[in-house]
Amino acid sequence: MARIKKVHKGVKRSRALLDKSGLHPKKSLGQHFLDDPHAIDEIISHGGLECTDVVVEIGPGLGALTIPLLSRIRHLVAIEKDPFLIRLLRERLSPQDRERVTFISGDALALDFRQIFDAFGEKVRIFGNLPYNISSPFLEHLIANRLYVRNAILMFQYEVARRLTASPNGREYGALSVAVQYYARISPLIKINRESFYPKPRVDSMVLDLDFETPHPRRAENDVQFLRIVKAAFSYRRKTILNSLERAMAPAPRDIIAQALEKSFIEPNRRAETLTIDEYIRLSSFLTWKTSP
Repeated sequence: MARIKKVHKGVKRSRALLDKSGLHPKKSLGQHFLDDPHAIDEIISHGGLECTDVVVEIGPGLGALTIPLLSRIRHLVAIEKDPFLIRLLRERLSPQDRERVTFISGDALALDFRQIFDAFGEKVRIFGNLPYNISSPFLEHLIANRLYVRNAILMFQYEVARRLTASPNGREYGALSVAVQYYARISPLIKINRESFYPKPRVDSMVLDLDFETPHPRRAENDVQFLRIVKAAFSYRRKTILNSLERAMAPAPRDIIAQALEKSFIEPNRRAETLTIDEYIRLSSFLTWKTSP
């Protein structure tokens, strides 16, 4: 596991930029602007960027990452939901830099990664600070588009990062942990104090590197079936794996589920959070009938 470095607060510049432009952070969009120059340097240094890279930045905001990224890469696609921030960021960029940025005004959950892949002819790298309310759906969107992505260096609320990196038998370990770790190797990079943002959020953040070119080494026979089994298992996580699967996958017969668990060498009285990814893969090979999505 990569060494985790806690980065402390830096100079507050975001507020001055916003005040000068007559703008204010929008709580409805979960806007918290990273203001720590040391944190910014650390994030970029972990990127392993090359001059030929195409980067997609989720929520560039005031350009804290955008501007230093541009000096290292071929092109940047910036998707921002707030059109006022796009206008402000355009004004901050030099004419030469503006030519190497494609601005998209819209929702990151609807971003067409294949279109970007087709336009530039290569997989993209992703950077961004994800608001809490879109973390899970964006990860699902990212997994669905993984063929067009090399890696994603993303900042999450600390509790979300703990869930994503959790191991079996832990309280944070859940369906999202299994799904993301199945499709990408996850490395925690930097823990960032809440004081490093304007406005200050309630919790600290963690930057993770999701490497989609190094997924879990063992693969399921059917990924859709595998994910359905995982989701079903955690639907009633306080119950045993047998009871949870029976309730979540009704009308699947209990005896068939029990047989599948036996063939997978999984005790029926275990709970979902104790199973490893390999055990879920093995179980999915024996529960092969159609289930509801």
